[in-house]
Amino acid sequence: MQAWDNYLNDNKERFLEELKRLLTIPSVSADPKFSDDVFEAADYLKNKLLEAGLDNVEVCPTDGYPIVFGEKIMNPELPTVLVYGHYDVQPADPYELWDSPPFTPVIKDGKIYARGACDDKGQMYMHIKAFEMMYKTSSLPCNIKIMIEGEEEVGSENLSNFVENNKEKLAADVVLVSDTDMIANDIPSITVGLRGLSYVEVEVTGPGRDLHSGLYGGAVANPLNILSEMIASLKDQNNHITIPGFYDDVEVVSEEDRAAMNSAPFSLEDYKSSINISDVHGEEGYTSLERVSIRPTLDVNGMWGGYIGEGAKTVIPSKAYAKISMRLVPNQSSEKITALFKSHFESIAPSSVNVEVKPHHGGESVVVPTNFPAYRAASRAMESSFGKKPIPMRGGGSIPIVAMFEEKLGLKTILMGFGLNEDAIHSPNESYGLFNYYKGIETIPYFYKYLVEESN
Repeated sequence: MQAWDNYLNDNKERFLEELKRLLTIPSVSADPKFSDDVFEAADYLKNKLLEAGLDNVEVCPTDGYPIVFGEKIMNPELPTVLVYGHYDVQPADPYELWDSPPFTPVIKDGKIYARGACDDKGQMYMHIKAFEMMYKTSSLPCNIKIMIEGEEEVGSENLSNFVENNKEKLAADVVLVSDTDMIANDIPSITVGLRGLSYVEVEVTGPGRDLHSGLYGGAVANPLNILSEMIASLKDQNNHITIPGFYDDVEVVSEEDRAAMNSAPFSLEDYKSSINISDVHGEEGYTSLERVSIRPTLDVNGMWGGYIGEGAKTVIPSKAYAKISMRLVPNQSSEKITALFKSHFESIAPSSVNVEVKPHHGGESVVVPTNFPAYRAASRAMESSFGKKPIPMRGGGSIPIVAMFEEKLGLKTILMGFGLNEDAIHSPNESYGLFNYYKGIETIPYFYKYLVEESN
């Protein structure tokens, strides 16, 4: 038994209540009406870092939402871990699809349901409680710095400047992040690759005002029709993206590596059942596991224009809009892909409309090596708590700051997440298993213990 085991058992209820309180704060960074709530979440975390025993705790201002920072330096000669997480959350819309209010945490069937439960408040808060356990039981084996931002869901717009201006404050040996998932509760895994991201918004403008569809229909371009046709042309019949040059830099994964990837435990029937679909859909020639990890994608995330209220209003809209994200794989540059998209999308627009492409945020893909001390420490940590060695897996999501940490701080990142695909992050009824929350708190101290051993 480890020194912290009894502490966890004695404080489980308090750890859960503290998380529930954090989840009641609607810290939606994308919507200005929640601005005060985002700052409230930062203040709440500052207090919790102080209560846990961290030093030099501060709410660091940025040009946007603040970054919460705290540290505990036991001995400068020991390894230092920089823990990263975020306290902002995705918008909860559409609210009507939630079974319970998104900012009123509900515990049901062994899970806690709320926006941010898994992404990333639940996973981030595990690290604060794991530190508290180690510190209060005098078993913290090395140094820790914790940095929690409030803009991850809107592209971490101010984090890069903060890191650039605080390199000494953030100096460490490795970054530790829990913002990813595992294969299953009985099949632990560690994410060793993430896709990059290019996110754009497009605007198609036709007539200078909405027009009567009877008086003008058939003689004037309808921006919604045009936008739909343009988007449809971005993929061919094999779901291959048609933007010229899009695949030029895509990493070619060997047949051996593809076979190893597809040997991971995966049930296609369970996968389809979990999201209520009758069949999968994607790029021809690749399995579902490959499509969500080693292949780039292009998806429409939102599309609107014209009249969408109750009843009928027969108009040709003046404008139509769409938000489009492209997930990228190693060697693809988000800046280059954004430029290729913009050039191509503008080139396929008919002369009857005007098109504007507005780049939002982006980030680069990352591959984590499995042959350095921090990865070995993470693997041993999960093996200690789960009773089996974790499987290294590439993830389909994007965490752009991982590449930024390597560029600006020279640090590799360990992506030791405890979520599951079924947690419905970014969707209505987001949840996080109580098993996962407590298992994360139990596992993280082992990482510190083994990091010291592996670093010697």
